[in-house]
This record gives sequence, C-alpha cells and structure tokens, in this order.
Amino acid sequence: MKIAIVNQTGTLLEFLRRTIATVPDYQIIWTATDGVQAISNSRANPPDLILMDMMRSNLDGAKTTQEIMKQSPCPILMVTDSLKRDSSKIFEAMSYGALDVVHLPFLNSYHQSENSEILLNKIAMIGTLTGLVRKRKRSLTPLCSLPFLVIIGASTGGPGAIAFLLSQLPVNFPAAIVVVQHLDYQFVPDFVQWLDRQTPLTVLLAHEGNRPEIGKVLLAGSNDHLFLSPNLTLTYTQEPLNYPFRPSVDVFFKSVAQHWHRKGIAILLTGMGKDGAQGLSQLREAGWHTIAQDQQSSVIYGMPKAAVELNAATQVLSLEAISLTLLNRLTPYS
Repeated sequence: MKIAIVNQTGTLLEFLRRTIATVPDYQIIWTATDGVQAISNSRANPPDLILMDMMRSNLDGAKTTQEIMKQSPCPILMVTDSLKRDSSKIFEAMSYGALDVVHLPFLNSYHQSENSEILLNKIAMIGTLTGLVRKRKRSLTPLCSLPFLVIIGASTGGPGAIAFLLSQLPVNFPAAIVVVQHLDYQFVPDFVQWLDRQTPLTVLLAHEGNRPEIGKVLLAGSNDHLFLSPNLTLTYTQEPLNYPFRPSVDVFFKSVAQHWHRKGIAILLTGMGKDGAQGLSQLREAGWHTIAQDQQSSVIYGMPKAAVELNAATQVLSLEAISLTLLNRLTPYS
C-alpha cells in the first residue's frame, strides 16, 4: 500500500513513519507539512491512503481534505491527538469524504506500542474496505402501536448527508429515526452532540434496551453492531465478527426487516463498499419504501450503487429529494 503523510508536528510525523515502516507491504511515497503541498503532491503522485493531520493553519486538515477529494480523490484517514479540540473539524472532514479518524493521544515511550497497534489496525481496516488489502419469531406488539420508523445507513460522507437530512425535518416530525454511521465508537458522543445542533429533533446515543420513539434520533454508538431485538428494543451484538464494517448497516437493516412489522422508510446514503445493500433489499421485499442516494450528491457512490445494482431501492434520489420525500410521505403513514 502506498501511503502519504500530511503532518505539521515533527514528533507525530516521526512516529507515523516508524510505525508504517514495521509493515513490509506499506510504503511511504511522500510527506507534506501543509495543505497546499499535500494537494499538489496528491495530484502529482496519488497515494492509496493519506494520513491527514488536522492542522490548524489557514488551510486546515478539513479544508485540505475537501480540496483533495475534489481534485484527486483517494482514501483519507484523519489523525488527531485531541478529540475535544478537533471534533468539529473531524466531522467536517468526514463530510468531505475522509473515511475515518484515528486518535493517538500519547506519544511517550510508554504508550507508543499501543498507539502503533491502533494506527495499524485502522490502516488495515481501510485497506480491506478499499480492496487494497485482502482479508485474512414475530413480535407480539400490535402493529398500530408501533411508531412510523425511518432508518438511515451511511459511511464516507455520511456525517454531512445525515446532518442535511435531519436539518430539513420539523420538530413535530411524526416518526422515529435510527441511524447507523460507520464511525469508531469513541467519536460517536461528539458526533451525537454535533448532529443535535443541526436539527430541531432530539439526537441521542442508542443504548441497550432503547425503543425507537417519535421525535427522537437514535444513533448507533458501539463498534459492535446495532440490532433490533424481537421485543423491538435496540441492542448490540458482536456477530458477525468478520464484518469489516462496524457497526454494520446490513446487520441493523436485516434485523429491522425481520422484527419491525410496520412498513417504514429505509435510506442508504453515501459510503464506500457494499454494506447496507442486502439489508435494503430485504426491507424492500418486506414492503418498505427504500431509498438510495444518487451518484451526483454522494461523496462516494459505493453503498448506494450496490443497492441499486441489487434492485433494492424503490427510489434513487438526491439529498434534497430525499428530504422532500420524507416530508411528503409521512402524512399518509403517520
């Protein structure tokens, strides 16, 4: 794998170099200390993966990510040593197309091996997702008592897409909403707070035993998979262990298709890979209204494309059209 590093901090840059050098199949093809240089290098010598510093200069890590994804798109992993300081910029960068973020809080000798393992696990996961590395009973709840349910799955570019959709919904929106976004669990609480500021609805972390409720947006918050139990409460499961997507949209969508017997709306947004396509297909077969985001408005047209190829989507729509569909269809459903 050809890896590029964008970093302004000498200590962190050296740590990244040393860690990557421990894997024979990884090669550092260039480094950059500012956004302008990174954009230029990406055009001239595209890497398989960029490790992107958040940077706090005029062209910060989020804006640099935005320009690279416009001019010479490639997988980008954001690197931060402070979640509290960088959380808003992390979500901004992910909205532009960054795949994931890795938190490396301590660089002293005591924690270096731990940080190295965290970093290499993230790189390996992205390698698997991008194909650069090959992998080693019916509910008794009465139908009329179930709230109308909207479920959303997303990955790359998802934070921005989800924020847009939720921002368009009124405070009295007559549905429960559950969201599965590919995001490491340690970043989810900040993501929940960030989303809550974008919408008049209440955004909460999904906890064991929660039930979908009208007016609330529940967000998957674990590296395990969110799952709808037969008793219609939310839980988390480690299975399947071999899924590279954690939490998996497919696992959640399939559980909803099996257990939630009031037909709702399922939406598969921008993202790399195919997670969610099979689940969306099962939901369509169960009578749900299923929507895939269109290519033009997607940061990465991977997951929605896979759903379209499976004929899993009732409609293929832009973000703006999805929001209008939610508003227009809820009158007869609610």
